[in-house]
Amino acid sequence: MEDKSRLRWLIVTAIAPIAWGSTYVVTRHLLPADAPLWGGVLRALPAGLLVLLLARRLPHGSWWWRSIVLGALNVGGFFVLVYIAGQRLPSSLAATVMSTSAISIMLFAWLLLHRRPRLAAAAGAAVGLVGVGILLGFDPAGVDGWGVAASLGAMLSSSIGFVLTARWGSDVPALDMTAWQLLAGSLVLLPVALVLEGTPPVLTPTSLAGFAYVTVIGTALAYVCWFTGLRRLPAETVGLVGLLNPVTGVALGVAIAGEAFGVAQVLGVVLVLVGVAAGSISGRRLPRLKDSAVRRRGTAVEASCAVRGL
Repeated sequence: MEDKSRLRWLIVTAIAPIAWGSTYVVTRHLLPADAPLWGGVLRALPAGLLVLLLARRLPHGSWWWRSIVLGALNVGGFFVLVYIAGQRLPSSLAATVMSTSAISIMLFAWLLLHRRPRLAAAAGAAVGLVGVGILLGFDPAGVDGWGVAASLGAMLSSSIGFVLTARWGSDVPALDMTAWQLLAGSLVLLPVALVLEGTPPVLTPTSLAGFAYVTVIGTALAYVCWFTGLRRLPAETVGLVGLLNPVTGVALGVAIAGEAFGVAQVLGVVLVLVGVAAGSISGRRLPRLKDSAVRRRGTAVEASCAVRGL
């Protein structure tokens, strides 16, 4: 029974990196260039309001300042830096750098949660990263240094934020957690966007469609499922599932842009999936929420996320 529950939460969690992997193509081809701050606001604020309508609960007590900290890390800093990386780097390179979050999440979980990485998780991360390297063909020649710095910054910001979410949020339903962070992050970004970028960019039907996708699928749905995984699974396992992000990016490149998919790409996909599977095998019990009422509410929310996609 426990194995079935674990599999269910793994599937729910996997929705997030798959959705995020699809946003590389959308951002590059549909969203306006040179507007990373407004891009972050327009992605986070509508998504936060949408999820808040479903959650119907504001932060309380220490969650006011926690939401600001987590929103700045998981939303504000992350969205802006990913936008910059997407503009300055090829999608494959940006995805490769971001895939190292599997390792950084394990390290930060060790430091902040005192969860020493299991051998299976460490081995799975190593195998998965080798697969990502083969899959995406990392080539440092002529790489934009600022783009690499932005991608690394996004990876570190989100890794710390996700581990802190796991540390603080075990008794907070996924919908509430998502709404608070998205709104806090967008409110942190809004004044900075006004000062540094001026008025919002003019949106075309194409960019509106792009923002609708990244808002509903790539943000609202993805973050609810991701935070659900962080509440139900070890942080290092969630980090390994995140390796599905670059796999999705490559798959969409093949399907949409007609990119080549040869023996090396097949080997890379297999290694990534093996790494995710190996690192996800654990004998630990699923973490239990502190309050039974919250647990019941959280279960209903997560089931809704899995079945209805918000």
